[in-house]
Amino acid sequence: MNATGPVEAFLSHLAVERRTSAHTLDAYRRDLSSLNAWAKAQSRDVLALSGEELRQFVASEHRRGLSPKSLQRRLSACRSFYRWLLKLGRIAASPAEAIRAPKAPRKLPQVLDVDEAVQLVEVATDAPLGLRDRALLELFYSSGLRLSEVCALRWSDLDFAQGLVSVFGKGGKQRVVPVGSHARNALQEWRVESGGEPAGFVFPGRGGRQISSRAVQLRMKQIAMQRGVYKRVHPHLLRHSFASHMLESSGDLRGVQELLGHADIATTQIYTHLDFQHLAKVYDAAHPRAKRKP
Repeated sequence: MNATGPVEAFLSHLAVERRTSAHTLDAYRRDLSSLNAWAKAQSRDVLALSGEELRQFVASEHRRGLSPKSLQRRLSACRSFYRWLLKLGRIAASPAEAIRAPKAPRKLPQVLDVDEAVQLVEVATDAPLGLRDRALLELFYSSGLRLSEVCALRWSDLDFAQGLVSVFGKGGKQRVVPVGSHARNALQEWRVESGGEPAGFVFPGRGGRQISSRAVQLRMKQIAMQRGVYKRVHPHLLRHSFASHMLESSGDLRGVQELLGHADIATTQIYTHLDFQHLAKVYDAAHPRAKRKP
């Protein structure tokens, strides 16, 4: 079997048996052609490459200027190729399994600064649906909720006396998060205006159903333009801003992660052992809109 034979056979397998898309097939072809070319330059057969030689291939691609993300994709193609050969009995072991590509740097999310956040959320309440929009934006920024959590929120999930909101996040895990005084006031005004019932949605859409995610996204974009906030404003931007401002003020990474409900710190099923007093203290001391200014 010549040097290109195994690669072409693998690509044929992907196209015919796996029904891989043309786009993905082209990516595999580019990545494995690079491996083939490198092996030829070393006077080696792709079937006989060792783990150390494959590591040298990845290093040479890195020196050629390939980004970590491209290297990860290239190495993934090599793993799939060698696993297929191993399954067919063409090789005794895959040289790719123990090799890891450089980690791609994580792109930091854009955030609003505190002044921009305040400028955005302080919607005029005398405008049509102004009370709803104010309550919506204040809640996003106050509590760092996900879009899906806000859309599904019912009045019975809010505890105005304690200043808390209970939501079910990813994986159906419940968490209880503080709601700042600005958000509580805006929500109470909106409840009076809308006549919200305990079992009703806080932000109802058509026919009394929960408001759609798309409707919230579009409305937030419109408000940002009206308020002169020229960043690409979307619901998750307020969640990012909440997290960033809390962390800058408190330095309590664990507390902020708990408030956000990130899975990597969810050590109990429904957060039954969270110290809510501690979280509330961190929140009140750190969040720029947790309390009214005197």
